[in-house]
Amino acid sequence: MRKFPFSLQILLGLVLGVALGFVARANDLSWLASTLDTVGGLFVQLLKLAVPPLVFTAIVVSVVSLRGVANAARLALKTLLWFGATALIAVSIGIGIGLLTDPGRGVTLDVGAAAPPKTTGSWTDFLTGIVPTNPVGAFVEGNVLQIVFLALVVGAAALLVGDAAEPFVALNRSLLSIVQKALWWVIRLAPVGTLGLIGNAVASYGWDLLAPLAKFTTAVYVGCAIVLFVVYPLLLLAAGRLNPLRFFAGAWPAIELAFVSRSSVGTMPVTQRSVERLGVPREYASFAVPFGATTKMDGCAAIYPALAAIFVAQVFGVDLGVGDYLLIAFVSVVGSAATAGLTGAIVMLTLTLSTLGLPLAGAGLLLAIDPILDMIRTATNVAGQAVVPTIVAAREGTLDRAAYDSAGRRDLTDPEPGDAGRGGPADPGTGDAGRPARAGEPAPVPA
Repeated sequence: MRKFPFSLQILLGLVLGVALGFVARANDLSWLASTLDTVGGLFVQLLKLAVPPLVFTAIVVSVVSLRGVANAARLALKTLLWFGATALIAVSIGIGIGLLTDPGRGVTLDVGAAAPPKTTGSWTDFLTGIVPTNPVGAFVEGNVLQIVFLALVVGAAALLVGDAAEPFVALNRSLLSIVQKALWWVIRLAPVGTLGLIGNAVASYGWDLLAPLAKFTTAVYVGCAIVLFVVYPLLLLAAGRLNPLRFFAGAWPAIELAFVSRSSVGTMPVTQRSVERLGVPREYASFAVPFGATTKMDGCAAIYPALAAIFVAQVFGVDLGVGDYLLIAFVSVVGSAATAGLTGAIVMLTLTLSTLGLPLAGAGLLLAIDPILDMIRTATNVAGQAVVPTIVAAREGTLDRAAYDSAGRRDLTDPEPGDAGRGGPADPGTGDAGRPARAGEPAPVPA
């Protein structure tokens, strides 16, 4: 398999999965559909297994690593501003497409049978749910939002403590390297996981299910495609004076994996490696990418909830005014952390619906096709998580333009400089000794 580029491996898995899915559906082969479901489910389960330790250690290390970055506070602020600005653009496009297409007009669904999803969100739940009552419980339950909060607090405290916290920081660096190595093994299984996930989706969701929601599904894909292939390239050209084709050449492995895995956090090591290969300094990338993987959700938290809110309002016969659309934009920009980088966007959707006073049962109408929508949403999320640090680095004058122009000429699984003797593909985001470069050390040369 090493003779084939990683992107080609995933593409082959995608094609074979679609073929097997159609075979299973056309011939009513329940055993094949069950096998595809098991293969895809195990892949996602392996990704989720690494999420709690990966998020905590990555954010702690990234916050502490800001000590060695010049103008760290300004970089962090600019990153947040770009996150907010791009989210506002994305939600505006979602609202615009919703107004143009009227995705809920003429839809005949049994709204009486719809029930609110088991997982719902409200501003009270969101705000009170940030702070865990038990730090161990946050890891046991896999509550990524609470883990992010703990990691930010611990990382900031370690940063202020200084040298006395170095043993703790070194432990987190070591744990991060171990988790990334194990996760990298899982990522190498992505072609097989792709086969199972796509095959199961094709075998499970037929046209009979999609037909009533075809307009809404198309609107979501079109909205995400506009952000992904129009807005982001224009921002790269206008704000960073960068060739968008080179960006997609470097970031495509992460976007591709996000599409099939439906997990921004699970894709994070690939996203970080792609961003570094685009020439973004490793110290800054190690902060921006983990932070973006848990808060930067243009697909799940901007385009989708905007379209879904319009869809639900039209299905239930509720008229939305200008104030409601402004409220949708506000919720999308401020509440995006509620999605927390995991598969699905139900919490963000119910947060939007509850804020607008729309029936939460409306979310239940979309649950059946959520996996299909989540693929393009997550791909858009990850592309945004790569675009922002690239633009910020370019505007700050720290982007390695030579590395950017040569991005995509090496396969994602090729060893990085300094990996000789370590065996296998390098762990993304680590220095020559398996940790991020510290202040005073020469910065690694981007691949």
